[in-house]
Amino acid sequence: MTATSPAPTPSSSVSALEDAFGSAILRSAVVCGDTIVYLRREVAHDVMAWLRGTPGQEFDYLTDITAVEYRDPERPLELVYQLRSLGRRADLRLKIEYDPQGELRADSVWDLWHGADWLEREVYDMFGFVFDGHPDLRRILMWNTYAEGHPLRKGFPLRGHFSRAEQVRQALSMKPEDHYSARELAIAEEHRRVPEEMLERLEREGREIDE
Repeated sequence: MTATSPAPTPSSSVSALEDAFGSAILRSAVVCGDTIVYLRREVAHDVMAWLRGTPGQEFDYLTDITAVEYRDPERPLELVYQLRSLGRRADLRLKIEYDPQGELRADSVWDLWHGADWLEREVYDMFGFVFDGHPDLRRILMWNTYAEGHPLRKGFPLRGHFSRAEQVRQALSMKPEDHYSARELAIAEEHRRVPEEMLERLEREGREIDE
């Protein structure tokens, strides 16, 4: 008779979350040794604040934020948070499910972990999630004026939505300052790295350079 392996043990945080948030914790699973907790989106920020600040939990490090869209159109699009407690050497993965055709919004967790800044910007850029409360939500991998959508969505064509000729035309007409925020340009100005003609163009277009 073949011995069966014992069922994987979930993180102790699962039962603590169920006690604290009840039915807002939809379900949990252990996959390849990693505990995954599925949440209702309305309580996601409260759950993460609780995980960060509650003694015995203390998930003080946000490892990553990403999203997953599956080929099967019946499956939900998942917003994924990977947390770590440095002191306890414990990890926890949180998932929030969305209709791929619906509105993609979530509360920013920048107020809990400032490292969420660029992570949320990447998920916004690549998948189209809007993070309410983010201090500077704009593209980070594609340029600010990129108009073809969100490249990691399953419906995004391999070569983009625009023709190759249109992509070349936009690339040739693109202005270097479109890659940067006014604050970033102000930093460059401090170090005398912005060409004079670029500053003149910014003034003509009414873009503000913070001092």
